[in-house]
Amino acid sequence: MTDPVRVMIVDDHEVVRRGIAEVIERSDGLTVVGEASSVAEAHRRVPLVRPDVLLVDLQLPDGTGLDIITEAARVLPEARAVVLTSFDDDDAVAAALAAGAKAFVLKSVRGAEIADVVRAVAAGRTLLDDRTVTRRQDAHPDPTADLTPSELKVLDLIGEGLSNREIADRLGVAEKTVKNHITSLLAKMGLQRRTQVAAWVAAHRGGRWRAPSEGQHS
Repeated sequence: MTDPVRVMIVDDHEVVRRGIAEVIERSDGLTVVGEASSVAEAHRRVPLVRPDVLLVDLQLPDGTGLDIITEAARVLPEARAVVLTSFDDDDAVAAALAAGAKAFVLKSVRGAEIADVVRAVAAGRTLLDDRTVTRRQDAHPDPTADLTPSELKVLDLIGEGLSNREIADRLGVAEKTVKNHITSLLAKMGLQRRTQVAAWVAAHRGGRWRAPSEGQHS
């Protein structure tokens, strides 16, 4: 019999981490050799437990899963990484690919799917590549791609809940100019009402993953 695939799980939520560990332990050919709840803890444990596959959350209290993937590639280059996250957007996928992740899995998937991905990655398959990112972007085109810089500013301020008059004051332009920008951005985004713009910003801007700037982690 071949040795089981050694898996390490990094997630700052203990309930989530334990649930994933249970799925892995119940799956044929897989075993959990370590857990961590932070980037610092993962850095300490990776060289000790020497996992074949790292299952890492994207957002952690002291950094991101990308920090772990990068460091693991230095100290244990044979280890392969899978990003397991709740952030389903192209920025997160592209960042995971750039860091060297071999797969990108949402926490909402069934446990059996997580196990299948771990086995595939351990066997040398790569489920995340440039084509994956391109396909996702083609399937979910950014409706703001054609907006002008002024229209993007108006879009963000609508998302902040400002009225047309407040936006005009903030930008130092006439209220009629703001209305013209809104008419234009509605047409470009395929929307009909200002309230739809506010809803779009709330759904897509507020909930998207962003790598923290240097020295700042959330």
